[in-house]
Amino acid sequence: MRVLGIDFGLKRVGLALSDPTGTLVSPFKTIERTTRNALFDELLDIIVKESVDAIVVGLPLALDGDDTLTTRQARNFAESLERRTDKPIHLMDERLSSAQAEEELNAAGLRGKKRKMALDSQAAVIILRSWLESEQ
Repeated sequence: MRVLGIDFGLKRVGLALSDPTGTLVSPFKTIERTTRNALFDELLDIIVKESVDAIVVGLPLALDGDDTLTTRQARNFAESLERRTDKPIHLMDERLSSAQAEEELNAAGLRGKKRKMALDSQAAVIILRSWLESEQ
């Protein structure tokens, strides 16, 4: 099963894809947000072209587990995407995924603009990897 991981953001949306067996996860791309419709059009195109079977959207809960404004925005995004595709959509707690992504990129030696562009897709990798591990 090929799964798309999404790190939702208001400026950028990071994407990661699993291999068809759902074993390996790789960063796919970061989408710079322009309009809501353009974002959904690009996502739906990726879902078709990459033969995605399921989608995991990171849920940015507060450290105490409560919802925040960003949590509600991510839920609304997931609900809007769900209305546009027949693929199952799952929400995954993403607390500390950005911090972990930064650590992984530091270890890889990425700096500056390359690091900024890679951060969101690396966070999507962590979200998707966590979800796949929880499903096993």
